[in-house]
Amino acid sequence: MPIILAIESSCDETSAAVIADGQLLSNITATQAVHTQYGGVVPELASRAHQQNVVPVVAEALRVAGISKQQLSAVAFTQGPGLLGALLVGSSFAKSLALGLNIPLLGVNHIQAHILSHFIEEPRPKFPFLCLTVSGGHTQIVQVNAPSDIKILGETQDDAVGEAFDKTAKLIGLPYPGGPLIDRYAKDGNPKAFAFPVVEMQHLDFSFSGIKTAFMYFLKDKSAEFIAENRNDICASVQYTLVEILMRKLRKAVRETGITEVAIAGGVSANSGLRNALTAEAEKRHWNIYVPRFEYCTDNAAMIAMTAHFLYQENKTVGQNASPMPRMTL
Repeated sequence: MPIILAIESSCDETSAAVIADGQLLSNITATQAVHTQYGGVVPELASRAHQQNVVPVVAEALRVAGISKQQLSAVAFTQGPGLLGALLVGSSFAKSLALGLNIPLLGVNHIQAHILSHFIEEPRPKFPFLCLTVSGGHTQIVQVNAPSDIKILGETQDDAVGEAFDKTAKLIGLPYPGGPLIDRYAKDGNPKAFAFPVVEMQHLDFSFSGIKTAFMYFLKDKSAEFIAENRNDICASVQYTLVEILMRKLRKAVRETGITEVAIAGGVSANSGLRNALTAEAEKRHWNIYVPRFEYCTDNAAMIAMTAHFLYQENKTVGQNASPMPRMTL
């Protein structure tokens, strides 16, 4: 029975998980509050925090799992994409531990891991399925034929939808991370109160830079009092527009492929507006939908562990010369 320790350190979450024969035994995550005062993730501070957190987080993951280091069959780490300094901390720790224990090393693609987070627990999608991967750094629609056979059908040509959420939140004075706050205030707002233009890209590609620019001009002649009084409606309107962009492309992907097994993954999949829109669409069009638990939406080591389980089965290990790949693609 393979037992794998997985480490995630791509951005500002230090996380470790233990998986045994595909069953998750632990998933421990330490967040980094230091970035809040800067309105975004500061790469150097993130890597320093990872250095402080990685040892206690790994120790706790092993303790909760009831596993000793000597029982491990392999060590997995996020190889990319992500912040170089942050990735270096996780990869260096993983390589040192694997070398000391003389066990295999598994390099995991962070985006692939978001997609395969659906296999951590039931219900699990059937192959092939479509997955809308939405986060602060990525927005893609992929067709998943097997754990290692993932085809990109469309992706953003500029900004990610998560960045669009955070940047619009910042423009109306909300603290970082602003995406969850947009979601919170949108629940009490009118999604049709304000209209924002949508850039229609070809095929299944996305663009979110235009709505950020339009939103900036929308606020240009608005007073702080106006923004405060209309905060809920503004948030609801922005969220409605961004979710509609995503859903429009997802509907098109289902039509073009004929695949009705539909999943969402990534940090923005925690957004209630997107979840509600997906649920409504599924009921209307008879899709089978898969939405991960909130703890598996944001960056976490459980998804790295799940992906490592599949890699281990396929004997796809990496050597001690494996380097972090900040711009790693599927």
